[in-house]
Amino acid sequence: MIVKTYGSAVQGVEAISIVIEVNVAPKGTQFYIVGLPDSAVKESERRIESAILNIGFKFPRFRTVVNMAPANIRKAGSAYDLPIALGLIAASEQINADLLSQFTIMGELSLDGTVLPICGALPIAIQARKEGFKGLIVPAQNAREAAMVNNLEVYGVTHLREVIAFLQAPDTLEPVTVDTRAEFANAQQQFDIDFSDVKGQYTIKRALEVAAAGGHNALLIGPPGAGKTMLARRLCTILPPLSLQEALETTKIHSVAGKLPADASLITQRPFRSPHHTISHTALIGGGSIPQPGEISLAHNGVLFLDELPEFSRQALEVMRQPMEERRVGISRARLSVEFPASFMLVTSMNPCPCGFFNHPEKACTCAPGSVQRYLNKVSGPLMDRIDLHIEVTPVPVQSLLDHSDGESSAIIRERVLMAREIQSSRFRAYKGIYSNAQMTSSLLRKVCRLDKEGEDLLKTAMQKLKLSARAYDRILKVSRTAADLEASEQIKIEHLAEAIHCRSLDRQDWWDK
Repeated sequence: MIVKTYGSAVQGVEAISIVIEVNVAPKGTQFYIVGLPDSAVKESERRIESAILNIGFKFPRFRTVVNMAPANIRKAGSAYDLPIALGLIAASEQINADLLSQFTIMGELSLDGTVLPICGALPIAIQARKEGFKGLIVPAQNAREAAMVNNLEVYGVTHLREVIAFLQAPDTLEPVTVDTRAEFANAQQQFDIDFSDVKGQYTIKRALEVAAAGGHNALLIGPPGAGKTMLARRLCTILPPLSLQEALETTKIHSVAGKLPADASLITQRPFRSPHHTISHTALIGGGSIPQPGEISLAHNGVLFLDELPEFSRQALEVMRQPMEERRVGISRARLSVEFPASFMLVTSMNPCPCGFFNHPEKACTCAPGSVQRYLNKVSGPLMDRIDLHIEVTPVPVQSLLDHSDGESSAIIRERVLMAREIQSSRFRAYKGIYSNAQMTSSLLRKVCRLDKEGEDLLKTAMQKLKLSARAYDRILKVSRTAADLEASEQIKIEHLAEAIHCRSLDRQDWWDK
């Protein structure tokens, strides 16, 4: 008897429907799984056999063929255990198979029949609704995540016995429901940290406000203990809240990567990813034999923070250059090519020298001559050009640390950021894929960032004295446009331009001559 069950294969951040055909024939005893399965799928026979026997059913001892179609797509992982097991029980005529065609079913089985969680439940649910299935059966830990997809009945199960009982009597399980919009609205602005915690550092806060308002990449350079990491971790608290579409995109990526906690639903806050400097370029950019999203994709719609930037390997840093421009990363393998979104704000921090005290107002630098330049040269010029703001962070004076008054809160700063973003949203409404000043193309830049004669003279002088590249020229214009937006100014004034030039610390000769 031939029985069909339905599952999904996740490729990139999308899912593809898989038909699992099970044929139990009366002659022979061999068991075959075909359709390009990987080792985890091939090993499922032993897990499935034990699970079926432990719930009191018989594992078919006849010639059995499990075909997973389409056969040209590689099937990876243990999430096919549950649909294969149900197909085997139905094909051996131990249960009624009538309802199997109405559901996409995914789940890993333990030896006693317990259903274990899977990765990628959200894209699987989206694909199931797209294919017109009535419902989706997934492990209970993944049910809330999948239930974010409306117009699809999602059932969370904990044991193989529950699924069999449901297929025989559908009233035994209730679908999981999630009010996505209500949860999204209630959890958006719940932060444990705030900019009011930061003492002093007013110019640094202003620079990060500009970065948040325009979506600009930023580098914080200063001695140890100056507050670089503390400031960077609070950047997400002043960014505009995620839209529902952005939240779904972000949740989908984390779902595929298996980064969502049990019983999670929607990611409601912008992600903040801070990988250690020993990370490989593959883990940073994404990849593997079965491509998985890397840190730059996990930071999609959020912040990627690279602490101690020069300590990262040169290869890891250089592979980020193209994704930073294109806001996506393509990964190609022999059998497939996938694309992951990677629209993130890059925030980095570094010491000014190996000892950390070059240009410190109180402590002397102990580095050997030339070591400062060699240290900074670990970060390539092309990567540095892609960072809009170079911000020098100085130590906080004792008087500021003893000040018990609260500083400006993240909520107040966020209001100004939101106002600037609304101006940009209105400005770029006619341009697909452009939502902030940092995303402007060169041709659009010339239309939006027009300077008066005084501004042109200032920028020309800065370009000549600082020997800036053409890309740095564009970055200065973008940052000055954002500074003007924060003041709701249609014209880029000379003070906005001066602020943008000042935020190119590593390009200024006077920074080295202090």
